[in-house]
Amino acid sequence: MTKPIPKVYTTRFFQLVTSRQFAEAERILERVKQKMHVSERNRGYFQALYGMLLTQKSNNDRYAFLSGLDSTNRKRLKHYRQEFLSHVESRLHAEYDRGFFEAWADYMRILPRLEASVSLSINKSVAEIDKEPEEETRIEANAPKETKAQVRSEKENAEVERVKPGQSTLVDFAK
Repeated sequence: MTKPIPKVYTTRFFQLVTSRQFAEAERILERVKQKMHVSERNRGYFQALYGMLLTQKSNNDRYAFLSGLDSTNRKRLKHYRQEFLSHVESRLHAEYDRGFFEAWADYMRILPRLEASVSLSINKSVAEIDKEPEEETRIEANAPKETKAQVRSEKENAEVERVKPGQSTLVDFAK
Protein backbone atom coordinates (compact mmCIF):
# COMPACT_ATOMS: atom_id res chain seq x y z
CA MET A 1 0.00 0.00 0.00
CA THR A 2 1.35 3.41 -0.93
CA LYS A 3 1.47 6.44 1.31
CA PRO A 4 -1.63 8.61 0.78
CA ILE A 5 -1.60 12.31 -0.08
CA PRO A 6 -1.63 14.48 3.09
CA LYS A 7 -5.23 15.32 4.00
CA VAL A 8 -4.32 18.76 5.33
CA TYR A 9 -3.23 19.85 1.86
CA THR A 10 -6.25 18.40 0.15
CA THR A 11 -8.62 19.93 2.67
CA ARG A 12 -7.04 23.33 2.14
CA PHE A 13 -7.27 22.77 -1.61
CA PHE A 14 -10.99 21.96 -1.34
CA GLN A 15 -11.52 25.07 0.76
CA LEU A 16 -9.75 27.28 -1.79
CA VAL A 17 -11.48 25.78 -4.82
CA THR A 18 -14.88 26.14 -3.17
CA SER A 19 -14.18 29.80 -2.34
CA ARG A 20 -12.81 30.29 -5.89
CA GLN A 21 -9.31 31.32 -4.80
CA PHE A 22 -7.62 29.69 -7.76
CA ALA A 23 -4.09 31.09 -7.50
CA GLU A 24 -3.66 29.79 -3.95
CA ALA A 25 -5.38 26.50 -4.89
CA GLU A 26 -2.82 26.03 -7.68
CA ARG A 27 0.01 26.60 -5.18
CA ILE A 28 -1.44 23.98 -2.85
CA LEU A 29 -1.88 21.59 -5.77
CA GLU A 30 1.78 22.06 -6.67
CA ARG A 31 2.70 21.32 -3.05
CA VAL A 32 0.56 18.17 -3.15
CA LYS A 33 2.37 17.10 -6.31
CA GLN A 34 5.74 17.52 -4.57
CA LYS A 35 4.68 15.69 -1.39
CA MET A 36 2.87 12.73 -2.93
CA HIS A 37 4.55 9.41 -3.48
CA VAL A 38 4.45 8.16 -7.05
CA SER A 39 1.77 5.52 -7.43
CA GLU A 40 -1.19 4.97 -9.73
CA ARG A 41 -3.67 5.64 -6.94
CA ASN A 42 -2.05 8.95 -5.99
CA ARG A 43 -1.84 9.91 -9.65
CA GLY A 44 -5.61 9.33 -9.98
CA TYR A 45 -6.25 11.33 -6.83
CA PHE A 46 -4.11 14.20 -8.11
CA GLN A 47 -5.84 14.19 -11.51
CA ALA A 48 -9.23 14.44 -9.79
CA LEU A 49 -8.02 17.48 -7.83
CA TYR A 50 -6.68 19.04 -11.01
CA GLY A 51 -9.98 18.41 -12.77
CA MET A 52 -11.91 20.03 -9.93
CA LEU A 53 -9.72 23.11 -10.22
CA LEU A 54 -10.16 23.34 -14.00
CA THR A 55 -13.90 22.83 -13.81
CA GLN A 56 -14.39 25.50 -11.15
CA LYS A 57 -12.09 27.86 -13.00
CA SER A 58 -13.89 27.54 -16.33
CA ASN A 59 -17.33 27.68 -14.67
CA ASN A 60 -19.15 27.20 -17.98
CA ASP A 61 -19.30 23.46 -18.51
CA ARG A 62 -22.94 22.58 -18.07
CA TYR A 63 -22.15 18.86 -18.26
CA ALA A 64 -19.60 18.90 -15.45
CA PHE A 65 -20.56 17.32 -12.14
CA LEU A 66 -19.53 20.36 -10.06
CA SER A 67 -21.62 22.86 -12.00
CA GLY A 68 -24.85 21.05 -11.10
CA LEU A 69 -23.88 20.23 -7.52
CA ASP A 70 -25.99 21.70 -4.72
CA SER A 71 -23.51 22.07 -1.87
CA THR A 72 -26.23 22.88 0.67
CA ASN A 73 -28.07 19.55 0.25
CA ARG A 74 -26.30 17.41 2.88
CA LYS A 75 -28.38 14.32 2.14
CA ARG A 76 -27.47 14.41 -1.54
CA LEU A 77 -23.77 15.01 -0.76
CA LYS A 78 -23.80 12.00 1.57
CA HIS A 79 -25.37 9.91 -1.20
CA TYR A 80 -22.67 11.02 -3.66
CA ARG A 81 -19.97 10.23 -1.12
CA GLN A 82 -21.34 6.71 -0.60
CA GLU A 83 -21.44 6.19 -4.35
CA PHE A 84 -17.83 7.36 -4.77
CA LEU A 85 -16.72 5.16 -1.86
CA SER A 86 -18.35 2.13 -3.49
CA HIS A 87 -16.17 2.79 -6.55
CA VAL A 88 -13.11 3.14 -4.32
CA GLU A 89 -13.77 -0.27 -2.78
CA SER A 90 -14.67 -1.99 -6.05
CA ARG A 91 -12.11 -4.53 -7.24
CA LEU A 92 -13.26 -3.93 -10.82
CA HIS A 93 -11.57 -0.53 -10.90
CA ALA A 94 -7.86 -0.02 -11.41
CA GLU A 95 -5.77 1.75 -8.74
CA TYR A 96 -5.79 4.99 -10.75
CA ASP A 97 -9.60 4.99 -10.79
CA ARG A 98 -9.80 4.21 -7.07
CA GLY A 99 -7.60 7.21 -6.34
CA PHE A 100 -9.76 9.38 -8.59
CA PHE A 101 -12.96 8.34 -6.82
CA GLU A 102 -11.31 8.66 -3.41
CA ALA A 103 -10.60 12.35 -4.11
CA TRP A 104 -14.23 12.90 -4.97
CA ALA A 105 -15.38 11.03 -1.85
CA ASP A 106 -13.09 13.22 0.26
CA TYR A 107 -14.50 16.35 -1.38
CA MET A 108 -18.06 15.22 -0.66
CA ARG A 109 -17.05 14.62 2.98
CA ILE A 110 -15.44 18.06 3.33
CA LEU A 111 -17.90 20.16 1.30
CA PRO A 112 -20.74 20.34 3.87
CA ARG A 113 -18.28 21.39 6.56
CA LEU A 114 -16.81 24.06 4.33
CA GLU A 115 -20.22 25.45 3.51
CA ALA A 116 -21.16 25.51 7.20
CA SER A 117 -17.95 27.29 8.21
CA VAL A 118 -18.24 29.80 5.36
CA SER A 119 -21.82 30.70 6.29
CA LEU A 120 -20.88 30.85 9.98
CA SER A 121 -17.94 33.18 9.35
CA ILE A 122 -20.07 35.38 7.08
CA ASN A 123 -22.74 35.68 9.76
CA LYS A 124 -20.12 36.50 12.39
CA SER A 125 -18.42 39.15 10.30
CA VAL A 126 -21.76 40.79 9.41
CA ALA A 127 -22.64 40.94 13.10
CA GLU A 128 -19.22 42.40 13.94
CA ILE A 129 -19.48 45.00 11.18
CA ASP A 130 -22.82 46.11 12.59
CA LYS A 131 -21.25 46.65 16.02
CA GLU A 132 -18.08 48.48 14.91
CA PRO A 133 -19.50 51.97 14.17
CA GLU A 134 -20.86 52.30 17.71
CA GLU A 135 -17.43 51.55 19.19
CA GLU A 136 -15.63 54.01 16.93
CA THR A 137 -18.08 56.81 17.59
CA ARG A 138 -17.80 56.34 21.33
CA ILE A 139 -13.99 56.21 21.24
CA GLU A 140 -13.58 59.15 18.85
CA ALA A 141 -15.77 61.40 20.94
CA ASN A 142 -13.86 60.84 24.18
CA ALA A 143 -10.30 59.81 23.31
CA PRO A 144 -7.01 61.51 22.35
CA LYS A 145 -5.15 60.59 19.13
CA GLU A 146 -2.88 57.98 20.76
CA THR A 147 -5.85 56.05 22.09
CA LYS A 148 -7.56 56.07 18.69
CA ALA A 149 -4.42 54.64 17.02
CA GLN A 150 -4.12 52.02 19.75
CA VAL A 151 -7.77 50.99 19.32
CA ARG A 152 -7.29 50.72 15.53
CA SER A 153 -4.22 48.51 15.94
CA GLU A 154 -6.13 46.36 18.43
CA LYS A 155 -8.94 46.02 15.88
CA GLU A 156 -6.47 44.98 13.19
CA ASN A 157 -4.97 42.39 15.55
CA ALA A 158 -8.46 41.13 16.36
CA GLU A 159 -9.16 40.73 12.63
CA VAL A 160 -5.96 38.73 12.17
CA GLU A 161 -6.87 36.56 15.17
CA ARG A 162 -10.35 36.10 13.74
CA VAL A 163 -8.87 34.66 10.52
CA LYS A 164 -6.59 32.19 12.32
CA PRO A 165 -9.31 30.13 14.03
CA GLY A 166 -11.03 29.42 10.71
CA GLN A 167 -7.78 28.19 9.28
CA SER A 168 -6.82 26.18 12.34
CA THR A 169 -9.96 24.10 11.98
CA LEU A 170 -8.50 22.84 8.73
CA VAL A 171 -7.04 19.91 10.64
CA ASP A 172 -10.51 19.20 12.00
CA PHE A 173 -11.87 19.03 8.43
CA ALA A 174 -9.18 16.57 7.42
CA LYS A 175 -10.21 14.02 10.06
